Amino acid sequence: MNPVANIRRARADEAHSIAVLIDEAYSPWIARIGQKPGPMLEDYTRVIVHDIVFVRTDDSGIIGVLVLSQDAHELLLGNVAVASRCKGQGIGKELIAFAEDYARGQGCEAIRLYTHESMSENLVIYRKLGYQETHRATEHGFPRVFMRKVL
Repeated sequence: MNPVANIRRARADEAHSIAVLIDEAYSPWIARIGQKPGPMLEDYTRVIVHDIVFVRTDDSGIIGVLVLSQDAHELLLGNVAVASRCKGQGIGKELIAFAEDYARGQGCEAIRLYTHESMSENLVIYRKLGYQETHRATEHGFPRVFMRKVL
């Protein structure tokens, strides 16, 4: 089965399921950063309406979430999360590759993202995928590393 066939736009009635997956995916980071990560604070009913949200599914339901927003000729990858039981299966990388393909299809020149500076594992992954650090700043009380990849 083609994995991309299992990535589709999120529906409004999936907001609760998405929030549960986000909480599950990000909860392990709370101890390290000393507070809930930004994605855990979002209202996913609102996010689905105002942003571009995709879900990755399998026979068990939603196993991944991708939140994007477009700003002129760049796409912001606001969030990528994978269900804990599916970690290490390449689903996060699959979602990021999907985001890059989507961005190209929208005529975007680049993808931007940010992550908490304490999430060093994410920084390693993003660098391996070709993202380069552009700057660091504190935003909404979170020390963030901002990255960009030219498409």
